[in-house]
Order: sequence, then structure tokens, then C-alpha cells
Amino acid sequence: MTYDVAVIGGGVIGSMIARELSLRDIKLCLIEKGGDVCAGASRANSGIVHGGYDAKPSSLKARMNVAGAAMMAQTAKELGVMHENTGSLVVAFGEEEEQTLQALHERGNQNGVPARIVESSELREMEPMLSEDITAALFCPSAGIICPFTLAIASAENAAANGADVMLSSEVTAIEKRDGVFHITAGGKEVAAKYIVNAAGVHADEICEMAGGEAFSIRPRKGEYIVFDTDMEAYANHVIFPAPTEMGKGVLFAPTVYGNMLAGPTAQDIKDKGDKATSREGLNAVIEGARAYVPKIERSKAITVFAGLRSVPSTGDFIIEASKRMHGLVNVAGIESPGLTSAPAIAEYVAELLFGLGLPDAADPKATRIRRPIERFDYATPQRQRELIENDARYASIVCRCENITEAEIVQSIERPNGARTVDGVKFRAGAGSGRCHGGFCTPRVMEILARELGEDYGDITKSGGGATILDGRTKGGTW
Repeated sequence: MTYDVAVIGGGVIGSMIARELSLRDIKLCLIEKGGDVCAGASRANSGIVHGGYDAKPSSLKARMNVAGAAMMAQTAKELGVMHENTGSLVVAFGEEEEQTLQALHERGNQNGVPARIVESSELREMEPMLSEDITAALFCPSAGIICPFTLAIASAENAAANGADVMLSSEVTAIEKRDGVFHITAGGKEVAAKYIVNAAGVHADEICEMAGGEAFSIRPRKGEYIVFDTDMEAYANHVIFPAPTEMGKGVLFAPTVYGNMLAGPTAQDIKDKGDKATSREGLNAVIEGARAYVPKIERSKAITVFAGLRSVPSTGDFIIEASKRMHGLVNVAGIESPGLTSAPAIAEYVAELLFGLGLPDAADPKATRIRRPIERFDYATPQRQRELIENDARYASIVCRCENITEAEIVQSIERPNGARTVDGVKFRAGAGSGRCHGGFCTPRVMEILARELGEDYGDITKSGGGATILDGRTKGGTW
């Protein structure tokens, strides 16, 4: 079969593009080299909906940021993704940094973003935990927070429900165009498509070169993060940023949609596109950076750390364009921050580029934008919990005791379109293993449910696909 479009890259950008295209009456596939969608940068970022005051006016980044931020609430509602409009604050220490705030304010005005300078007295009412040395802040009411990995997973799930084929563990190793059709070698198999959307993140430059497109380069920039326990005294009501530098927006301190506080990222240019290791130095920089404006942050309340990679383009702006060298190739590359925010707008923009190249724009009458989330038993009222148990006794079986995730929710995460196939797949869809013990107690039970529902051997269940095995072998005879 020849697909109309092959989207390469199953991060939030590729998944959102696949979702948008799945609403049309075309044959579509989403190709991801990882064992699940959202295996790269989309799974390890701040989860911030940026207002749009920071991007350079008239840039594609500014245009996509502002449009995406305006679309995010509706997009989250359609996909059943947790989202809050918290607003953001960029804080300043003294006159020099206050001048930076004024420059950001002016840039926001040019981008059409509502923002205002908040003086010290009002700032204390908005954020009681801030340092007394902060003299002013730029307040942007349109900023917010969202669950980044759920947004990507939900988009791919919506696309799959609309008929898109999602190909996992399918690293692209070669692309050749013959007789007007791209022949893509992915996961050792050949996939044919009339059009390619290159949304391969830090590897987008390599995919473009394989396909015969224009030359550009992507530099990975690593950022380390810390997530804190919900009982930490220090908190923020808004997303808090320091005054930005040439390396980025700096170490932020922000609430997550799950009630934790998050600090990060650092900004380290690296060469290895697979380096997601955290370091003592990096995590110390996160703590020190956030404590500069929220002094009561407690290192002892950290419950997990992680690192993600941002795709820094050689062009200085998002690269979203149809290739002039290779007809049918659309590059969506260098989507660094605010890429997550921009994703809904980028998806629409890419669809329009493809239509301009000749892709049919006929709607699929069976397709829908709506994706219903897994209902969380722990969030339900006592009456609703009783109803759920009456309809499905598996709701009475708590598997993850940190987050109160039931067997029924785990089974649903497996049964959904493009459902969980790994322990991490369950974690990011249903929440099992995301609590204080990090799956220390529930992982064996989750593996058991995965093996049962997928009809696989218990020992073959992996953490995240590929070679991420959990069990090496039996220590005694008998079955697992």
C-alpha cells in the first residue's frame, strides 16, 4: 500500500500533525523510532504554555507561539488533556533586569500578547514565596501549564482512532524517491508515501539529508529538571521565570497539572543526540537557579529528576517549509521552545503546506477531533466510584497505591488505539508508577497485566520497548 502522507517522528509535533491530517480522507502513517510515541523531547520538557512575548517579532516562532497558545485550551478540551491557565511571571532583581522586562513587554506588544509590569507590592500578593530582593515582574495572563506527554499520546491516539497507522520501533535508515513516490526504510521494512512530513526532532537534519532536501543542522541542547513532592512548603501559583539570557528562558519554577512543583531546565549545548543523562552539576544548577527567586525550595523534597533535549536550529527560527529541492517533502525542524505551545498551530500550518503541494483536502466524515480520556477512579466522587465498580469489578483492584490507579484503568490504557505496550506506556497513559515509589511496588503487577492482555510472555515485557528489558531470566525453575 502507498500512503498519501508519512509523518516521521512521533513527538508532540509529529503526533499533532498526524491528528490534523487524520481528519482528511487520506491514507496516513506515523513513523516513530522509539517503542512508543512521545519517547523523546516531548516526554521530557517543562509542560509550559508560553504566552508569546519572548519570540522575536515577525518570526515564524512568534507567529506559531501566539496562535498555538490561543488554540491550546480548546485542543486540550478536545483531547481530554489536563490544562490550566495559570499565567506567568518573569522576575527581575534590580534596575538592569527591569530593563529586560521592559524590552520583553515591548516585544509582547509587537506580538499581540497581553502583558504588564507588576510592581513589588502587588507581586507579593500574587506570589508570597518569592524572594524579597525581587523588584518587579512581567505578568502574562495568557500563559499556562499542560501535561506534555499526555498531549502527544492523546494526539497520536486520536489519529489512530481516525484510521492512521502508527508504526513504532521503526527507525528510518534510508529514503529513496522513485517514480514520484518516497520509499522509506523504517524498522527494516519499506514504507511508500507520496508525501513526507519530517518531524524527527534532533534528527530532523539527518532525515532531510536522506530525503534529498535542503541542508541545515540541528544542535541538541540538554536541559535537566527536578520534580518535587506535593508536600513541599515552597510553591508558586504561576509559572515563574528569571530574566532570560542568550541560552534561553532560564531555570523556571512552576506548578504541574498534577499538583507537584517543577524546576528546570538547565541549558547545555552537547554533541551526542542521545545524551539524556542527569548530572550532579546540572541538578545543583537547577536548585540554585530556582532558589534565587524562591528561597524555600527544599532539595530533600525532590522525588524525580530527568533531562530532555531541545532542537536548536542553525537558522535561528523554526524551520517549517516545503522543500524547494525535493517536491513532496515538508520539513518541520528546529522546533525548540516554545514548540509544545506552538504544536496546534504548526499542525494546521503544515496541513496547509501539504494541500498547496497537491494533497487532497477532502474531509473524512467518520473522523473526529474528540478523544475521551481514561476516567481516573481516584478523582471520581464516592457515588461515581461505586458505579464504576458495579460496571467493572476491576475498578475495585488498586494496582498503584501511590496514585490509586486501578486495574481497570491499566487495562483501558492497553486497549485504546495505539495503546500501551510497555511499562512506561502504562505509566504515561494511566499514571501507574508515577508516584513516590516510582513503580517499586506496582511494576510487577503492571507487567502481569500487560502480559495477560497482550498475550505475551511475562519475561518479554519491557520498560520502554527495544532493549529496555526488566527481567533477565529465572532464578528458579517453573513459570514466571
